[in-house]
Amino acid sequence: MAVSLQAPTQLAPIRGIRLASCGAGIRYRDRDDLVLVDAGPHASIAALFTRNAFCAAPVQVAREHLDAGQGRWLLINAGNANAGTGESGLRAALATCEGVATLTSDPISAVLPFSTGVIGEPLPVERIHAALPGLLAGLQEDAWIQAGRAIMTTDTVLKGASRTVRLSNGEVTLTGIAKGSGMIHPDMATMLAFIGTDARIDRVSLHALLERAADNSFNAITVDGDTSTNDSLVCMASGTSGVQPTEPEDMEIFARALDSVCLALAEAIVRDGEGATKFVRIMVRGARDRVEAQRVAETVALSPLVKTALFASDPNWGRILAAIGRAGVEDFEIDRVALSVNGVEIARAGGRAPGYTEAAGQRAFGQEELDIDIDLFRGDRWYRKYTCDFSHDYVSINADYRS
Repeated sequence: MAVSLQAPTQLAPIRGIRLASCGAGIRYRDRDDLVLVDAGPHASIAALFTRNAFCAAPVQVAREHLDAGQGRWLLINAGNANAGTGESGLRAALATCEGVATLTSDPISAVLPFSTGVIGEPLPVERIHAALPGLLAGLQEDAWIQAGRAIMTTDTVLKGASRTVRLSNGEVTLTGIAKGSGMIHPDMATMLAFIGTDARIDRVSLHALLERAADNSFNAITVDGDTSTNDSLVCMASGTSGVQPTEPEDMEIFARALDSVCLALAEAIVRDGEGATKFVRIMVRGARDRVEAQRVAETVALSPLVKTALFASDPNWGRILAAIGRAGVEDFEIDRVALSVNGVEIARAGGRAPGYTEAAGQRAFGQEELDIDIDLFRGDRWYRKYTCDFSHDYVSINADYRS
């Protein structure tokens, strides 16, 4: 069960962006598993992809198509990653793009494919082709929730967020959906995420804003330290509102709205981490630079011993100090480190804080949401990381995933 996470009951439609989903029988029965998105003829599309060298065929094709020109169509399937499939996988990804292009009379480079699911299985192209006419006929602007459900795999909760902001020359709306529950780690954090806006913004500016938003959201989360072969984050700007954030103030307002959508989706992924029972924010402050703070936060977040202690609600704070100590910080002064959890001061000057009691620690660690605050007292830089615990269910889910 996801930690304090409810599925949205409605998501704002985006003018000019239409979606449709259906059950194509790719892997699942009795549920939708295929999505088609029309971003519009004049859309700007920016995307970030996995840095895993063993990237999936759809990632390779989507990158090439974006580089080749103006994207318009997104074709997304769940249940089959089309990864580890070699040349036949590339041919399959291209064939699905060609199916859309043939029906829409658009160039094949206008179609961007995305897949998620089991690695190493051939993509059932014929099932996707058979479903395309119905998807094209069913496109509508208010189908974000249906699309969000269709892209889920081991997710237990639909993930979506909407924001509306007013700029100096009008109002713009942003809506996003995401899937992700396991294989969650930066570069890109493992997931598929699709965000739309009716703002009018060029692709170069959109890409820069997306990189900024991802840095403090999708690239700041981890569940298990595994980065997938298929990670993709896409932002589509249809331009249909006619509102263009050109002034610095407007650009910052828009950027903050995009940041907010990305963080909401990223947090939802961690809250729905496979088997998660705790949602954890790790704040490292007092670092000499951001890289140093990030290294400490990530070491703590990835520690199996820390994560299993959190699952047990065990205030075994020595595991946190041990993780900090092996983070590789140069000239580290352990006698300056301070640690608190949910406002309870646990360690000061590298040791147990005066006044700390096991009962206070138990109350802090027993909460569903944990704020772990680490101060290195070395500088003024900070970094925040989002993670969850490791439970028995994490092992069960991943042991049984292909069954």
